[in-house]
Amino acid sequence: MTRDFSKSKVAQDRALRTIPLASQTFSKAAMATVEGAAPLFLDRGKGGRVWDVDGNEYIDYVLGLLPVVLGYCDPDVDDAIRRQLDRGISFSLATELEAELAEKLCELIPCAEMVRFGKNGSDATTAAIRLARAHTGREKVAVCGYHGWHDWYIGTTTRNSGVPASVRELSAGFTFNDADALKAMFRTEPEGYAAVIVEPMALQAPAPGFLEALRSLCDIYGTLLVFDEIITGFRLDLGGAQKFFGVIPDLAAFGKAMGNGMPISAIVGRRQYMTLMEEIFFSGTFGGEALSLAASIATIDKLHKEDAIQKIAKTGADLKTGLGLCIDRHSLNQELAVSGGDWWPAVLPTGNGRGDISLLTSLVKQELIESGVLMGPTFNLCLAHCEQLVMEQTLEAWDAALGRVSDALSSNEPEMRLRGKPIRPVFEVRPRNKD
Repeated sequence: MTRDFSKSKVAQDRALRTIPLASQTFSKAAMATVEGAAPLFLDRGKGGRVWDVDGNEYIDYVLGLLPVVLGYCDPDVDDAIRRQLDRGISFSLATELEAELAEKLCELIPCAEMVRFGKNGSDATTAAIRLARAHTGREKVAVCGYHGWHDWYIGTTTRNSGVPASVRELSAGFTFNDADALKAMFRTEPEGYAAVIVEPMALQAPAPGFLEALRSLCDIYGTLLVFDEIITGFRLDLGGAQKFFGVIPDLAAFGKAMGNGMPISAIVGRRQYMTLMEEIFFSGTFGGEALSLAASIATIDKLHKEDAIQKIAKTGADLKTGLGLCIDRHSLNQELAVSGGDWWPAVLPTGNGRGDISLLTSLVKQELIESGVLMGPTFNLCLAHCEQLVMEQTLEAWDAALGRVSDALSSNEPEMRLRGKPIRPVFEVRPRNKD
């Protein structure tokens, strides 16, 4: 018996009249689901679970696209928000919360000597690029990974409509773990690069010496090294990937998990570069919004107090082991592989088995929803997922889902097992690692 999504459909029809794609975010829109066989609107969340508008319950491994690191409605974070709410939200002058959080970030993050706040990851990465251009006097940027929606980055992707050609020409991409490619780019660019911006780790770990090579190249060519730690920050380590790997960038962008779902980000970096923030224009009405600052302070404090990052990594390691056994049990080794680090596990199509990647991805996601699990290819973990019951229910759901996926792939027409439109990717940023 399939789940009822009738209220989701009504809500979508309503939203489409006034909202393109019926969503504010591509990855939360119907195109990211098997449309017709998935919820489109959520009603509430608690801990590691959510409920859609039709009342269906799910273990949620999307977590708002990674910001929720402790769990929905975390009592300590929510109490901090309520206390600040009684004092005010946005003010006519700065608050001491800004300095309190900035000091905390400077204590934790190796490269952080000064801090400025934004509301989302794109704010922070774009501020870093503008700062690097101001410091170096150069315009071109080398990019590796996903860095937000602004022109300087999105112009390098297939989703570049509306970005002037002259802007697209100022950014060039290189492949993760290929320092030689970046070296060649430096040698062929006479004017040099203002910045090299990279996600220091995502689904792939950096190869030995890769981050060190980027650091060395940037030093040689007078280029600022920027770590995009929007994902790794407060998940891989409280001090970010730079603390974990011991390679220190000049600037870094943090966001997502630093507020347990509240909209906040930060650009941090060496004082000699960050003082230029007094000259360039990076300013916004809500940059010092107090609820998010209070939430971030409470989130970071609880992550430290609860040893949350280590607990989440242990849960991720256990999940990877259980998922591997589940894939074996249903003879899907040719089709699916467990990937990613313990802190951010993933189950990805190999591209070597039955069914194309689009069909396989859609079938897996469809059947997981039927089994009560909401997720993309990655397990976006939170502290609330570390309960043993959640782990058991997750693996039971995967076992049931993969049983149905295996049966579908063994049929003559597996595409007929889809109960809606297949998933349509926005664009692919990170390579599918088969390891």
